[in-house]
Amino acid sequence: MILVDLGSLLGIVLCLVMLAFGLISSAGLAGVGNYWDVASAIITFGGAFSSTLTCFSLQDYILGLKSFTLIFKTSASNTKEMITKIIDLSNMARKEGLLSLEEAVAELDEPFLKKGVLLIVDGTDPDLVRAIMETELVSIEARHKKYIGFWDTLGSMGPAWGMIGTLIGLVDMLNNMSDPGAIGPAMAVALITTLYGSLLANWICIPVSTKLKYDNDIEMTQKEVMIEGLLSIQAGENPRVIEEKLKSFLAPKDRHTETDEEAGGEI
Repeated sequence: MILVDLGSLLGIVLCLVMLAFGLISSAGLAGVGNYWDVASAIITFGGAFSSTLTCFSLQDYILGLKSFTLIFKTSASNTKEMITKIIDLSNMARKEGLLSLEEAVAELDEPFLKKGVLLIVDGTDPDLVRAIMETELVSIEARHKKYIGFWDTLGSMGPAWGMIGTLIGLVDMLNNMSDPGAIGPAMAVALITTLYGSLLANWICIPVSTKLKYDNDIEMTQKEVMIEGLLSIQAGENPRVIEEKLKSFLAPKDRHTETDEEAGGEI
């Protein structure tokens, strides 16, 4: 189940509110239009997105743009809940045998966990189970890094093209020093392109990249928990031992699980 991450949505909106507040406070409501310049927008945004397209295939470029929506999604499960689920599976396997886990597969929402359970139910060698699941883990992380790289690249192109626009504006200004009326508009173009480049990088690209990295770290941790948990179940380890092993993935303050509550809260 996927939920909306209100933090990311709120952050994007608040940045817009802060920007609008700053513009209105500085230039007044009637002067907000002074911060819009078509030529500057074409130079900065057009140049940044076009340069980024050069760095990727068209398919990866489109997927990179679509990955923007990923920052607003958050999984309903977390690492602590995943550990509890794995402990439940280990108790079932200990009482009824590994084959009993096949019945539990239909109730699992996580495809990666399902795949691991089916591998151990089929009697796959533990080393091969680890190799298969770790290979998939590496592939998943590689796809995530491709999206992250897209936003890192776009984030670096924005200020660079903003600087190019600034240089264009300065050249125009210097070429028209004899005309005082042309100096102001040329200087405005120079500064607005820098503004646009900074906004693209710091309002959109860097936050998106950082959020994708954060989500990737959480997902990788959860999948590492699944691998270690399933291999421990396959090895026939005691559920209590498995729980203590998996809780090492958690911060100390989060190591109090539902299993501990059922046992009277003792660790």
